[in-house]
Amino acid sequence: MEFTFTGTVIEWRGPAPYFFLTVPEDDSDVIKEAARGQEYWGQVAVEVRIGDTAFTTALFPKDGRYLVPLRVAVRREAGIEPDMELTASLSLASRPG
Repeated sequence: MEFTFTGTVIEWRGPAPYFFLTVPEDDSDVIKEAARGQEYWGQVAVEVRIGDTAFTTALFPKDGRYLVPLRVAVRREAGIEPDMELTASLSLASRPG
């Protein structure tokens, strides 16, 4: 199942800065239902495409919604900066089986 959404890139300052793409709450609810039984510690493995950049990651649950972690290599390749509005497509990663 594929999901497409638009969200904002946020910076989360911790011991090191992390960047995430926010998944809207309604989309997060639909993804959570579709991923039932595939979560691991609340995270959901996904394949993501932003423009021409594709990568795998795990959605991070935060305050009732999901966040898509954006690694440095992904941000550089796609030209992603904080506060950008991005449209992303994601699908649940296939489970080994």
